[in-house]
Amino acid sequence: MKRTLFLVVLIILTISIKAQTTIVYGEMVDSVSRQGEPNASIRVFKEGKMDKPVAMSITDVNGKFRQSIKGIGGYIICFSSTGRKEIRRKVILKKEGGEINIGTLLVHDDTKQLKGVDVVAQKPLIKMETDKMTYDVQADNDSKSNTVLDMLRKVPMVVVDGQDNIMVNGSSSFKVYVDGKPNIMFSSNPSQIFKSMPASAVKKIEVITNPGAKYDAEGTAGVLNLIMSDIDGKKQKTNGYNGNILGQVNSLMFMGAAFLSGQQGKFTYNTNISYLQSFPADGNITTNRINKTDGSKMFYDQSGKMMRGYSVGNVNLGYDIDSLSNIGLTLSIFRLNDKRYGPERTMLSGGSYGKGFEYSADIDAKSTLNTINTSIDYQRFFNKERTKSITLSYLFNYTPSKNEMRRLYKSPSTPIPFPLKDLYSLSAPYDAEHTMQLDYTMPIGKTQTLSTGLKYINRTNDSDSKYYDIISGKDTYNEDNSTNYKNKQDIMAGYAEYSGSFGKFGSKVGVRYEHTWENVKFLKGHGEDFKKSYSNIVPSMSITYNIKAATNIGLNYNMRIARPMISSLNPYIDRTNPRTLSFGNPDLDVEKTHSISIVFNSFTPKFMLNMTLSGVISNNEIQQYNYIKDNILHSTYGNIVCKKGLSMNSFINYSLSTKTRVFMIPEVSYYDFRSNMLSEHNYGWGGKLFMGVQQTLPWKIESSLFGGANFKSYSLEGDNGAFSMIAMSLTKNLFKDRLNITLSYFTPLTGRLRYKVNTYNNSFSQKMITNISIQNVGLTIKWNFGNTKRQFIDHKSKINNDYNKEINKSEAPGMGIGNKVGM
Repeated sequence: MKRTLFLVVLIILTISIKAQTTIVYGEMVDSVSRQGEPNASIRVFKEGKMDKPVAMSITDVNGKFRQSIKGIGGYIICFSSTGRKEIRRKVILKKEGGEINIGTLLVHDDTKQLKGVDVVAQKPLIKMETDKMTYDVQADNDSKSNTVLDMLRKVPMVVVDGQDNIMVNGSSSFKVYVDGKPNIMFSSNPSQIFKSMPASAVKKIEVITNPGAKYDAEGTAGVLNLIMSDIDGKKQKTNGYNGNILGQVNSLMFMGAAFLSGQQGKFTYNTNISYLQSFPADGNITTNRINKTDGSKMFYDQSGKMMRGYSVGNVNLGYDIDSLSNIGLTLSIFRLNDKRYGPERTMLSGGSYGKGFEYSADIDAKSTLNTINTSIDYQRFFNKERTKSITLSYLFNYTPSKNEMRRLYKSPSTPIPFPLKDLYSLSAPYDAEHTMQLDYTMPIGKTQTLSTGLKYINRTNDSDSKYYDIISGKDTYNEDNSTNYKNKQDIMAGYAEYSGSFGKFGSKVGVRYEHTWENVKFLKGHGEDFKKSYSNIVPSMSITYNIKAATNIGLNYNMRIARPMISSLNPYIDRTNPRTLSFGNPDLDVEKTHSISIVFNSFTPKFMLNMTLSGVISNNEIQQYNYIKDNILHSTYGNIVCKKGLSMNSFINYSLSTKTRVFMIPEVSYYDFRSNMLSEHNYGWGGKLFMGVQQTLPWKIESSLFGGANFKSYSLEGDNGAFSMIAMSLTKNLFKDRLNITLSYFTPLTGRLRYKVNTYNNSFSQKMITNISIQNVGLTIKWNFGNTKRQFIDHKSKINNDYNKEINKSEAPGMGIGNKVGM
């Protein structure tokens, strides 16, 4: 009996001992740059038994780790990475388990291991989380010669079509943030700005598919966040500076850029400027339209030249008042000049046009856009762990623009049944926005956080559009066709968001309330003044389950809204083309979209897989639609579409060796559009497939081959054609990576860009084809300078910046090709 009791007690004690689990956590960073050490090997040994590890894992993309160890007593943890000195730490595990923080481990190069050997390691390129994806631009060699728009073609869940239009998660309704704060300049003209920015100015691109309650409710497809500076929230003590100067020329344009960042004591700074000027490019647009009512036909042909110039400048300043408080200041400026000129020809026949006739004109169009953004932020931490803080932020944006078009008709060879009037139109809209925000974050225990905040936005949109008849060579003001329209908008918002991790589970739940007051006045024109106010409650949720150490699955839900843009509200009738009238709809309502997604991530040091299954539904989507009245095409906007969509986005990466990486981005989607008001229905399959190979060749030449296609995409009244391309580059680094020289080549698989847009509804069918040369060969030279390799800026606007903090450790890195000596 005693023996039996002794055995039972022994078994219970054994089970109890085995059940004790201790979490050892910390981070590994480079001793010089303080950058995280990703994918470092972690092996745990029982003290005195170093022949076989009892547990193993790797650090994440930021060099952080959380290692589970079962048992009690002494253990030795070995941290190793190729070309680095091994680090060992001894820990004593107690019977009650718990957590042990071993702090920050500084990693040094192993000169003996590196001597006589070139160790080329691959830096993580993609970090996947259940609610966002991060693309490390600087880990991709192509960033040395590409623009930001070029890099976006490689980003999962982002599509750039043949006309450089950008879609996120299958929608063009998204917001652009810079360093975690909303940026009207980028959101209004993302394609144009990204086309003029060298990729070397951006560190990372985040695709936030499930923005939390801290983010503005606008942007139905989510948020595209550009990280311009390296922020880790740590106090750095290294003084110094670094920067680069870049020059690029290719068949289509030339560009120059410069970057400088540094730190001196408590003061940090970052500045970059760039200028791009395109060469005159030949282009051609043809349109064929058939009126279903009477069978009449229209053929339109426009040829000419296009030129564009871009200027971008950014300055970021930061000052640490003390160890727990800091202040930051940012300033951004953008300027765009666009010029288009050339002849156009219109042919009308059949139906009410009888035997037909034609007429032609010369067009001269100019556009100028200027934008200035500035912000100031104050942040105060209340504990040394920097987990409890308050942030005050102010942001100002001002965007004036000017659009001019002059159309001069040639004398027709045959009689025309309607008057042809030479005309000149001038539109000078501007946007001004003030934003004030208060954020408060506090910990609830060790693994839970509560964030709350208030936000106020004041917007003023003005659209002053003037129309002139050209009579006897003089511009004569036409007041009946002109309008001056103001839209003032005040938005008050509040949010609360809870996040926490519980073992293998992580969660984030939030709610945001926004109330909008809108006041519309027509200072000139035929519109009627009106006021309206409305409220929106926007919930969001994210749940993650870590299946095992580098594999997780997550579930996301959010509701997003899209307020009508001033261009879609403006009732001004654009009469620059006598056969096409376009105007806005001041009665538009806020668009609401619900989305749900399931995300799966799995990775090893060599292989990475991400799959995201998403579904969206909107019952009042804003969409431009067309109809024919009196044989004239009318184009306007309405809350007329019920949209349902399902998509599967994937990213697959495999590192064959330390010098070779291959990846694939397959996406497939199905969308259904229906409008009861117009009695129209359209649907179809879409997606994209891109593949890439990056290889380090002999003589340390870095090569890249990237290509693929976007498939056809659909809307209520038509579809956009497919676009395919291939890009290649060779890069050689000289003088210890001080000088980078890149040769690049880009071409559509069709040679010249030939992009088709089909429009069809109950009134007419139309096919538009854009034909332009974008094939180019380029040379890029970049000179890097400075007395340290560290990136200094650690101050950026705190507005809506909750995604810089890990919540449930659910990220999964992919493998990049950013080649360095060592790790």
